[in-house]
Amino acid sequence: MGFNKRQHLQLNIDALRIAFKLEKEKRQATVGERLLMMQYSGFGGLKFVLNPIVNNTDINHWRKTEHDLFPMTQELHQLLKENSEDEKQYRKYVDSIKSSVLTAFYTPPQVIDAISASLRESGLNIEKFLEPSAGIGSFIQSFSENQSVNVTAYEKDLLTGKILKQLYSESNIRISGFEEIPETEKNSYDVVASNIPFGDTSVFDLSYSRSKDTAKVQAARSIHNYFFLKGTDMLREGGLLMYITSQGILNSQKNEPIRRALMQDNNLISVVRLPNNLFTEYAGTEVGSDLIILQKNTAKQKLTEIEELFCQSKPTAELRRNSPELSRFRPQSTRN
Repeated sequence: MGFNKRQHLQLNIDALRIAFKLEKEKRQATVGERLLMMQYSGFGGLKFVLNPIVNNTDINHWRKTEHDLFPMTQELHQLLKENSEDEKQYRKYVDSIKSSVLTAFYTPPQVIDAISASLRESGLNIEKFLEPSAGIGSFIQSFSENQSVNVTAYEKDLLTGKILKQLYSESNIRISGFEEIPETEKNSYDVVASNIPFGDTSVFDLSYSRSKDTAKVQAARSIHNYFFLKGTDMLREGGLLMYITSQGILNSQKNEPIRRALMQDNNLISVVRLPNNLFTEYAGTEVGSDLIILQKNTAKQKLTEIEELFCQSKPTAELRRNSPELSRFRPQSTRN
């Protein structure tokens, strides 16, 4: 089954309507409302929602293949207007969609469950969990299942953040960018896990852009590199970073300083190149992505052979898949 734009948009509208209602009524969601909100999938793959919709004649500026989505898009914008205090707040909601529409592609839950199951099988206990780009919290749900976990999550998109807060009211949900995390939380998290954003978007973090560490300066210029280095900053010794990320982290030759910076203070536990169609049905896009798992170890003396290969990036005639399998991942516990 392919990506159904109409279905995803309708589910998003329904979820947002519930979130706004709960906010007004100042109550928690019922089981049914919670299930409906969990169907929210963001606006990645739905960029037509930013097309003009003020007048019915605006449909003439739309692609003919998306004309049937015009009334639903009007419904979305009407919902946002009805739940905005003024035009300024409405524009903030629209700008938030605009900022996320090219990168908000949510991960199939089965993939997240496979990652968290491997972690549980390893016997590690999670006390503090950080999700730096939470979406609607699929990583939170999977990693905290049947465990008492102290969860902190960041979600920059205003609309997604509203739903996230309703779904995980018991967690510390921060509707802001990961760059806002306090320095006091460094070296404190057991696990940092997410499907992180990607692209050449720079991040405003003066501790990175003005750093004497050239890798940090470089990382501040592209959001996926930043999330890696900042994520490892937040880990305690022996803590695990588990990211699904674009293939640019490993494929780009100019990213070698970033990879070496990661290997300097972390052990490489696993690297898995994921199939390009992983997000097709769930998010309507084909994108090359990798799963990278690191374990913080600031006392390491040298790189292993595999870690040295991880740092390198060379053009090859064919793709070589010699990465450790996820099923072999066995991090060592350092918590007493």
